[in-house]
This record gives sequence, C-alpha cells and structure tokens, in this order.
Amino acid sequence: MLEVYIDAASAGNPGPSGIGLFIKGEGHHIQISEYIGETNNHIAEFTALVRGLEEAQKLGSSLVSVRSDSKIVVASMEKEYVKNEEFKPYLEKALALSTNFDLFFIKWVPDSQNKAADALARKAIQSKNS
Repeated sequence: MLEVYIDAASAGNPGPSGIGLFIKGEGHHIQISEYIGETNNHIAEFTALVRGLEEAQKLGSSLVSVRSDSKIVVASMEKEYVKNEEFKPYLEKALALSTNFDLFFIKWVPDSQNKAADALARKAIQSKNS
C-alpha cells in the first residue's frame, strides 16, 4: 500500500503557495516540493490532494491511503461534496482519480504526523522567494 502524505502552505491568504507530497510504501520513498503560484490555502490543499493522487496513479498502486491535516479536504472527499463552488473542480478531479485504485482511503492526521509534507510545502514557497 502507498501512503501519500499531502500538505500545502501559503504565505498570505491568498499568497505565494506551495505543496508538499511525501509518498512511501511499495519500495517508494518520494518527496515532491512544488510551487503552485498565488492562491489561497484551501485551494492549495486541494491541489496537493490532486497531485498526490496523480503521483500514486503513475506508480501503479492499487492500494492508496492519503493522509492530510486539512479537515476540509478530508471531509469533502468523505462526503463527496463541497459547499464552496471554487473547490468543486478540485474535488471532482480528486474523486475521479480515486476511482483508479482498488482501495482508496483518506484520513485526517494532526500536524505532528504530517511534518514531512509540511516541510516540503514550505520549502516550495521558500525556493520561489529565494
């Protein structure tokens, strides 16, 4: 099973934003730190989810467990619904990607269990500003 830890960071809301992905399992140990431009934190979190699922799909895994410290992202995936129209395209893309796996789980984790992805998201912003 792949464990996909996702996080996002924004310097301001909206502001320069980055995502961090930490993927482990099935012999993989992948770290992705990516600057995504100016956006708000929630859109950055949904972007991290979509990118994480895209990366898991590239690896060909059939069992994927996503961990996120974003309650809105986890709740939206579990309910398959989001109230804010701005988030709908991201949720729809993530839901479509999640159907590519035989088993897909998403779980909320506290910040303390998501430090690797958080550091990668912050690094993405810093790399843009340096």
